Amino acid sequence: MDKISMAKRGVISLGNLDRFHNVMERARKKEPLTIGFIGGSITQGSLSSAPFTCYAYRVFDWWKTYFQNENLIYVNAGIGATTSQFGVARVKSDLLSKAPDVIFVEFSVNDEDNDLFMETYEGLIRTILSAKNSPALFLVHNVQYDTGNNAERVHSKVGYHYQVPMVCMKDSIFEELQRGTLVIEEITPDNLHPNDSGHELVAYVITKALETIDHTNTSKDRIIETNLPDPITPNRFEGVVRYKNSELTPLLKGFLKDGEEQDGITDIFKGGYIATKLGDSIELEFECKTLAVQYRKTIHKPTPIAKAVLDGQDENAILLDANFKENWGDCIYLQNILVSNEKKKHTLIITIIETDKRQKSEFYLASVITS
Repeated sequence: MDKISMAKRGVISLGNLDRFHNVMERARKKEPLTIGFIGGSITQGSLSSAPFTCYAYRVFDWWKTYFQNENLIYVNAGIGATTSQFGVARVKSDLLSKAPDVIFVEFSVNDEDNDLFMETYEGLIRTILSAKNSPALFLVHNVQYDTGNNAERVHSKVGYHYQVPMVCMKDSIFEELQRGTLVIEEITPDNLHPNDSGHELVAYVITKALETIDHTNTSKDRIIETNLPDPITPNRFEGVVRYKNSELTPLLKGFLKDGEEQDGITDIFKGGYIATKLGDSIELEFECKTLAVQYRKTIHKPTPIAKAVLDGQDENAILLDANFKENWGDCIYLQNILVSNEKKKHTLIITIIETDKRQKSEFYLASVITS
């Protein structure tokens, strides 16, 4: 396998490099910098043998080594089994609050290849580019290694529009698998999450692109453009707000407020509401265009099942089945209740409609997300 050729194929676009050249110039001057990452389980480091062997930390380590700068801070805001829709709802609290100078975004194997996730992804990208400190942004498109599936088609449209550097693992690592110059079992045990060797390859594609960026000449009179172009989607998710129990005053009938403190961003089942009995309900009111709920799908079955009813329209009730069909662990599941173009007042009622004498866990409502 020719790694250099593989890495070159992985570069989709370098885009506008002014933000990157500014931050690289600061890195050479040994200025303090924060390098941030947001994404799903691959970014979090799933199946790497240690925190420092995942692709994110390897890329962070490249910044320290390449620029001989030890004055750098690493922030990993990856959370497994989450999409860019959750990403845009939490990027301010989990990442932008740390004022990162560089941000790497990775959601292309968690998002689906459709217009909704193109829109949520654009909301995330616009939120990051609008941050006060004007961070440099880099997009990473990972891939399902056995099928080649990902959301790169829609995500790259957003990247091109905002002239953001992008790399893809479909044209690089996946193509080597297709050619037979790389064996899938050598880089991933489940066809999705890289092992240490796989994380090393992902990091290699990214860091070679960063070296190309550094060697690409641009004008020294750089002006960081903060006025973004018009969105290419309806852009209903840029201003989403995530509500946990500290920001809500619902009408509770049986649901209980969870008072446990959250211990880090991956301690995701905290700050919500708990229900165990048939007929338990929670009623909330919002003025919004979009509305989604997050609840726990659990492997500890059976667990209560709920329904979500918007504005009393029981005929359009949405089932919230907390019994998880997968076996790898509990999942914070995001369910859209409303996606509209008009901001109106809405009432949401969630009611437990099915319980089991053998039930092993409670129904957990983690948060509500609106725009």
